[in-house]
Amino acid sequence: MVVELIRLEVLKTIRSTAFAKSALVAVFLAFLAVLLLGYVLALGLFLKVIIEKGFEKEDSYATLSSYLVFFFLFEFIYRYFVQKLPVIELERFLHLPIKKSKIIHFLLGRSFVSPLSLIAPLMFTPFAFQEVGPRFGSFAAFSWLASVCLSSWSLHWLMLWFKQKFEDSWKGLAVIFGILLLTSGSTYFGWFNLGDWVKPLFDWSLVSAVPVICLFGVFLGMYYLAYKFYYQNAYLEDLMEEEQVRFVNQEFGVFNRFGLAGELANLEWKLIIRHKKSRTYLMLAGFFLLYGLIFYANPQYKTEEGFSHFFVFVGSFITGIFMLQYGQLFLSWNSSNFDFYMLKEGGLEALVKGKYLLFIGTSVICFLASVPYVFFGLEILLIHIATFLFNVGVIIHMVINLALWKPKPMDLNKGAMFNYEGVGVAQFLMIIPMMGAPYAIYLPFALIFDQYVGLLALGVVGAAGLVAYPYLSKIAVRKVMANQYEISSSFRQEL
Repeated sequence: MVVELIRLEVLKTIRSTAFAKSALVAVFLAFLAVLLLGYVLALGLFLKVIIEKGFEKEDSYATLSSYLVFFFLFEFIYRYFVQKLPVIELERFLHLPIKKSKIIHFLLGRSFVSPLSLIAPLMFTPFAFQEVGPRFGSFAAFSWLASVCLSSWSLHWLMLWFKQKFEDSWKGLAVIFGILLLTSGSTYFGWFNLGDWVKPLFDWSLVSAVPVICLFGVFLGMYYLAYKFYYQNAYLEDLMEEEQVRFVNQEFGVFNRFGLAGELANLEWKLIIRHKKSRTYLMLAGFFLLYGLIFYANPQYKTEEGFSHFFVFVGSFITGIFMLQYGQLFLSWNSSNFDFYMLKEGGLEALVKGKYLLFIGTSVICFLASVPYVFFGLEILLIHIATFLFNVGVIIHMVINLALWKPKPMDLNKGAMFNYEGVGVAQFLMIIPMMGAPYAIYLPFALIFDQYVGLLALGVVGAAGLVAYPYLSKIAVRKVMANQYEISSSFRQEL
């Protein structure tokens, strides 16, 4: 039966009208996966040296075992954003005369064949035979490595259940943020070290097979949890996430004051909530609001003169993250209904201005959410005020105008991770002016006069851009109007 299912998968692939394009994309992604896994293997080969020389620790095994739990916590988080669900595949199998249990086993088993499943073995196998084996014996090396791999692989099944049950909901996002804040905060403030609680389990695996047997039981238990959930809900209408209508129909009331552009801004917001890729960008924006914790609390970036110049980039990133992510695919989000706006009187102008309103509104929310960073000093708040003004006054126009260079079509229902639909050369090139523009204003004044004078100049230029918004926004409108037929033709191309 498994052979038959594999045969159906092969036929589905080679009969696709976009087989050649899919094959090229698959080759590129395979090359990228091999490259990244090569880096992981290189890290594993030098892990012992990195711990002993880089972190100046004499006992590399004790150090690694103490911090293994943080590797698993990080794995849990990146699996949440990267790992794919096998749900969509069900629609191609449920109508076939095949037992539902076999279909579920096949889909779950196929999901396990992934580069993510190779990360733990590639990273920790060299260390097991370089450090654990010579010190504790061959049995200890195999037992310890098995414990690490089984812990990692158990997360695969747990994530399949977790994502299907909580994906794209605020409960799931709250769990991710809670885990991140609890673990990083407890370690930073010295409340407790979670690694010290888990380390005895891996130490026990050096002298006994009991931990391996227990973890194998956990592995099977997590598989059964995922299997049971998918089996009980193996109906398309059950596995589809129920829409929280009250939430997805919420809108920014202030946008209603801006006529048709405001209506389209509210519509865009509802579409962001309803579609998978845009919703992922929104969640990532919330996740990256914590970006400042990496730098603002780091003594390495403390200076006697004031603050690190690098904080200007951090402030720009935090206060404009959603605008930068979502805005780089400016019109691609509307590729499926662009012709509607062309045929509507004033539709294209309202579409562009509605996106301006949405970007400004979300940037205001990001700025307000970043105000608690004042805990690290008043200068951080001043940085965020200056960079926020510069983002909504200057960067917003740069992002939009660069994104209008040969926009490409995109499927909104696909995830954001490793999905390059809508991405062109412009999306890769725009990072240069995005990073350089704030410093082009800030650095001359900061170096000649003072850092705070540089922030003042940055804020003043941003405020001037806000005043000139009616004129600057017309540049993007005229660009869309002039190229509307070329854009519409490109959006009709098959993805």
